[in-house]
Amino acid sequence: QVQLVESGGGLVQAGGSLRLSCVASGHTFNTYAMGWCRQAPGKEREFVATISWSGDITYYADSVKGRFAISRDNAKNTVYLQMNRLKAEDTAVYYCAAGLRPFTIRPTTLSSFGSWGQGTQVTVSS
Repeated sequence: QVQLVESGGGLVQAGGSLRLSCVASGHTFNTYAMGWCRQAPGKEREFVATISWSGDITYYADSVKGRFAISRDNAKNTVYLQMNRLKAEDTAVYYCAAGLRPFTIRPTTLSSFGSWGQGTQVTVSS
């Protein structure tokens, strides 16, 4: 069973930066695409970023493109989300997710992810 544990959330001022981490266990990490999604209060969960199993293909939601960067370290079974120039509208619970099947290149819909972490809160004060 896949387990995903996020960390790194917190309170930051607008314009600041945070780096989220997600450690995975229970599957062959380097064969699964990984991603980050978020859910703001009163809103549906939405896709943020994804990285292929090989780490050479990334994709971002338009709302975070140019500000966020997803990366992975397959030796550490860890995926990261570097968030820069944060805005108040980035406030949400951020969830790490693993692709539904191995070797998926670019999962970008919620249904294309098969396992989820418990989430970490990111609050951006304006």
